[in-house]
Amino acid sequence: MIGEFNLYGIYFPWLLVLGMVTLAVAWAVRRVLARVGLYRLVWHPALFDLALFVVLLYGVSLIS
Repeated sequence: MIGEFNLYGIYFPWLLVLGMVTLAVAWAVRRVLARVGLYRLVWHPALFDLALFVVLLYGVSLIS
């Protein structure tokens, strides 16, 4: 996972790129979970969103 992503001569850390991809995936998952009504059962939605992001980041990094 150590490395850089080159975009027209600008180097970005690979974790930043994975974080941006994860942010888009987490946004879609949160919308689905909110539509289903899962957030009514969650005690602290902000902590749940953070944990969801960390789990999805781990998954995205495994896939890459």
